[in-house]
Amino acid sequence: MDLDLLKTFVEVVKTRHFGRAAENLYITQSAVSFRIRQLEQSLGVNLFIRQRNNIQLTAPGERLLPHANMILTGMQRAKVDVALANNMHKQLSLAGTPNIWDAFLQFGINHIVAAMPGVSLVAEVKAQQESTRLLLERTLDIAVLFDPPKVDELVVKQIKHLAIIPVSTMAQTTNEDFFDKQYVYVDWGTAFSLWHAKQFTGSTPPYFRTSTGRIALDLIMQCGGSAFIPRALAVESIEKKQLFHIESVEQNAREIYVAYHKDNDQLEQIETIASLLASLPD
Repeated sequence: MDLDLLKTFVEVVKTRHFGRAAENLYITQSAVSFRIRQLEQSLGVNLFIRQRNNIQLTAPGERLLPHANMILTGMQRAKVDVALANNMHKQLSLAGTPNIWDAFLQFGINHIVAAMPGVSLVAEVKAQQESTRLLLERTLDIAVLFDPPKVDELVVKQIKHLAIIPVSTMAQTTNEDFFDKQYVYVDWGTAFSLWHAKQFTGSTPPYFRTSTGRIALDLIMQCGGSAFIPRALAVESIEKKQLFHIESVEQNAREIYVAYHKDNDQLEQIETIASLLASLPD
């Protein structure tokens, strides 16, 4: 199957717009339309329901999407593997969710790179479900997650216990004030959400929600407020007295896990990365 057709299909799915897909691919809108028609003709199905300003996938289109992503990812990885072969380097792909990168991985990726000079590392931001799927498809080597996937084919190991503390730009903050005065909710995963539901005492909902600690930290530093932030991410601001650890509010902790396929042919390198991440300071 022509890879250009699949790339165009995936771009249209992302943008839900033929014109924006054309801009992103640096081709004309008529070329996008032509490629989609070619793909539909080769498969014998309609992939999109076309309405004015509203492009939706058909059922066959939904079925095609994961296969298209897998083919494109596999081809990209194959190209890199072939290019690396002459240098006798290994390639490993690592992914974490946005909040994992903010809370943990950003502080350790340099240690991995320095400790593994013979490995070409591909580091990406991926959602939990996508990471699990890519691990099973063997197009991702290692995922770092808060919520461990329960899949028999995957090895899952806990590597870290991450402290997530209540912080505020106001030093004298009660439990009630913490949740009522510009409280920013950060999604730290399923276990945190369940714990948070029991702790939340606010009479009004959070005025802002985000999936990343960095966005929450930047927002409260600029506009004031409170949030649950990993200690490692907040420590510098606390030391400068720009933020305050609110001890009247209970803190939380999340376990961090690595997951990888049990039949991966690079287990030695993967386990080295897991050990390096586990050895990072809290």
